[in-house]
Amino acid sequence: MPKMKTKSGAKKRFSLTGTGKVKRKHAYKSHILTKKSTKRKRALTHVTLVSSADMNRVKDMLVL
Repeated sequence: MPKMKTKSGAKKRFSLTGTGKVKRKHAYKSHILTKKSTKRKRALTHVTLVSSADMNRVKDMLVL
């Protein structure tokens, strides 16, 4: 049986932590930034974890 391929879009968007959790970036930080407050833009800068409800779906895309 051939190897499973990782979804290339997921490969670019997600990364693993040392304990096996999945990190992601926040949305809404790429364009139309003039109308967003500085506080809101700064809060969107930080990396967060994928929610537990989506974890299995993301791990399937990453073939873990």
